[in-house]
Amino acid sequence: MVRNESSPPQAHQILELLPHRYPCLLIDRIVEIQRGCVVALKNVTFNEPYFQGHFPDNPVMPGVLQIEAMVKASGILATYQTEFNPQTHVMILMEMNNIKFRKPVKPGDQLRIEVTLLLEDKIFKMKGEIRCGEEIVSSAEFLAMLVPKSN
Repeated sequence: MVRNESSPPQAHQILELLPHRYPCLLIDRIVEIQRGCVVALKNVTFNEPYFQGHFPDNPVMPGVLQIEAMVKASGILATYQTEFNPQTHVMILMEMNNIKFRKPVKPGDQLRIEVTLLLEDKIFKMKGEIRCGEEIVSSAEFLAMLVPKSN
């Protein structure tokens, strides 16, 4: 359902918008949402399970999880601007382009995940950037689509 709310969803509402749960949620808070763009936060801590093996003596957040955080934020954006119902449909990733990792993400970093909708039709074209402070640490363009959940 298309939503016109003046404030972004609270942390507990994120669980209503995404089918994912810990440790795969990757979004702690939505700070801004409007037609065509969403800004989310992820606080990276030593408690993240992936740091046990990536890499124990020099922990770095895997790039694929940074991409996944962008995709999760795009799913939240889709629920706010389309007829997407997360109870009956899921957003699936179709294609990734122009993926860039510019700086390692470490425990203690706060990530600002910014996703912009470039094209909305049967397929969503989006661009995502993750910042730590003012610096872009990763970016990507991707295509996704909504599909009914299978029973």
